[in-house]
Amino acid sequence: MAGYRAEDDYDYLFKVVLIGDSGVGKSNLLSRFTRNEFNLESKSTIGVEFATRSLTVEGKVLKAQIWDTAGQERYRAITSAYYRGAVGALLIYDVTRHSTFENAERWLRELREHTDPNIVVMLVGNKSDLRHLVAVPTEDARSFAEREGLYFMETSALESTNVENAFAEVLTSIYKIVSKRAVEMGDDAATSVPGHGERINVKEDASVLRRVGCCSS
Repeated sequence: MAGYRAEDDYDYLFKVVLIGDSGVGKSNLLSRFTRNEFNLESKSTIGVEFATRSLTVEGKVLKAQIWDTAGQERYRAITSAYYRGAVGALLIYDVTRHSTFENAERWLRELREHTDPNIVVMLVGNKSDLRHLVAVPTEDARSFAEREGLYFMETSALESTNVENAFAEVLTSIYKIVSKRAVEMGDDAATSVPGHGERINVKEDASVLRRVGCCSS
């Protein structure tokens, strides 16, 4: 199947974390992207789970190691280990529950306390298929994303809408930062750029990240 590779066949390994309140659909976004599965009976995640999937961008295979944890307060003690080494994040809220959007600011603050300030972050409004129940206007979320320098997209794990786009945009953005750094290094890039399969930490010009993603429908 396109996009799936052997476990050891990759050029770069990027750790991406999923954050947001319990019940916003983090686990189903992960399973939809990595296994093309959706479970209506999905239960709250206990502790931490992660799954992997590889994408090819400009001839390079990017392997995403995507971490998913529970949104409940009682699991917050795992945060420092959970965030360590992450170069990308999806900050997820439920478009039908305004409280999950209100809490996005707290999640973002926590993320930034535990990661490099230039981590690639996408704000994701999930459950867009429940159009008649929408409680968070798209423009409100877009304004928040623009103010905080985040990408933005609305998704439906149930209908598989924009799930691939959301993850792919985050991974491509991380890769472009790495590529830009390699170009700027010039002749030194061969010895300075991480080699095959090495984990990447993004520390780069913040201006590269300050773009809001397109597709919100």
